[in-house]
Amino acid sequence: MPHILVFDSGIGGTSVLTHIQNTLPGADYTYIMDNALLPYGLQTEETIQNRLASIVNKISSNFFGEVDLIVIACNTASTYALAHVRQFTQIPIVGVVPAIKPAAQISIRKHIALLATPATSKNQYTQSLVSEFAQDCQVSFYHSTELVRLAERKFWLNEDVREGVNKELSAIKVDNQADVLILGCTHFPILKYEIAEFYQTQCELIDSGTAIAKRVQHLLAGSIGEIEIKKPLQFYATALNEVPVNTGYDVKSLHL
Repeated sequence: MPHILVFDSGIGGTSVLTHIQNTLPGADYTYIMDNALLPYGLQTEETIQNRLASIVNKISSNFFGEVDLIVIACNTASTYALAHVRQFTQIPIVGVVPAIKPAAQISIRKHIALLATPATSKNQYTQSLVSEFAQDCQVSFYHSTELVRLAERKFWLNEDVREGVNKELSAIKVDNQADVLILGCTHFPILKYEIAEFYQTQCELIDSGTAIAKRVQHLLAGSIGEIEIKKPLQFYATALNEVPVNTGYDVKSLHL
């Protein structure tokens, strides 16, 4: 069975991982969270490129066994470093980028909003996506790292974070004329219920999870069996001391 490795700065990439597992249940999976640098959205482009190069070199050295495909399950890391890290390995790499194209296609009012981390909102790659796929739309940009923190707390501690999400979204003040809201950070779908509850019918939420799963399926066509996941999910963290105890996950330490 193919071995798919997914990584992010924290647990945000698990939102993408879930889509891939549902689409390809016959694969083996490893998940890496580089939580020593959480969140990537506050890091410089150079820092992210160097960090991802270290991770990819570790993967290519077979530290995790033979890996057939890598998913960079982070919008910031993908927009900053996808092209850079591909030069360090022959393993196919799939990146995650904001769902600007499908958002522009489904928008009725031709006004879409991108909610992401500061690095994703402001970088040149994101701007190029807007220029290429959303020329006929007004695109409003909003950023948050507080939602990343809240997603981590919900995932690890099962906290009710509605109050915190409502407070943050109230401060962000997405234009009420935008009819599509792009969740441009993989942490944000973890808060999809809370975000949808806040906006109700104001706008439709969209993220990249389904599209990434389809892309992975296409790249691994012919190598996926019909059996269930063969091995338990392997979980690694670069800052194991930052992972709450008694989470139910067997998280191993990873030194870069």
